[in-house]
Amino acid sequence: MEIQQALMELGVSEGLLSSDEKAFLDEKGYLPLPGILSDDVRAAMVRRVDELAALEGDKAGTEVHQEVGTTRLSDLINKDPIFEVCFTHPKVLAAISHVLKGNLKLSSLNFRAALPGHGLQALHCDWGKGVEPGDYYVCNSIWLLDEFTAQNGATRVVPGSNRSGKRPQDVLADPSAHHPEQVLLTAPAGTVVIFNSHTWHGGTLNRTEQPRRALHSYFCRRDQKQQLDQAAYLRPETRQRLSQAAQTILDV
Repeated sequence: MEIQQALMELGVSEGLLSSDEKAFLDEKGYLPLPGILSDDVRAAMVRRVDELAALEGDKAGTEVHQEVGTTRLSDLINKDPIFEVCFTHPKVLAAISHVLKGNLKLSSLNFRAALPGHGLQALHCDWGKGVEPGDYYVCNSIWLLDEFTAQNGATRVVPGSNRSGKRPQDVLADPSAHHPEQVLLTAPAGTVVIFNSHTWHGGTLNRTEQPRRALHSYFCRRDQKQQLDQAAYLRPETRQRLSQAAQTILDV
């Protein structure tokens, strides 16, 4: 199945994003989409990621990445059908498709919880070099399982940096330091924030006594290598339950 047919079958259409939303995403490099997850679905996801983290222990996240001071999980496609919405939701896909010009596939579906006293990241891009504005390779979505606040490690972004053609480490003396133009992505739980992964971004320090949980549904262009090789990891029982359109999103 071709990607455009898959997107159409999943309900993606040009009108799902308003002209103002598209302009904001183009200019700022990110776009909050409120109310994507219902309270019930979000709570079920929280229960499941907590269960998986306990089950996997010190192996959690090893399919892709582990990070000191965080709880990481990877390969969530195979670990519960509840996560399927993260790569099939029509409005989320419409926003990702807008950034990547319809040429998209899922790169990875991961979980990250910044633990108390941890979570600070240097500003970074999810691409190894600067790109020309509009020639984007990667786009991410953050699914807020907890409210993102100024205290619990909300992701920061530098609006418009997606159009700079540069990476923060190439121009900033200290990418870990506060940036005068940074914006914290504070929002209620259940929100999904789309961000062009060429936009400078990073986690901030969790100053609370609770973990700050989020899913990361990360996409790339179809001619690029996935962060997790979906075809190599996809289990037979997972393939059986996924629609042909969903499998096309995974490029399997």
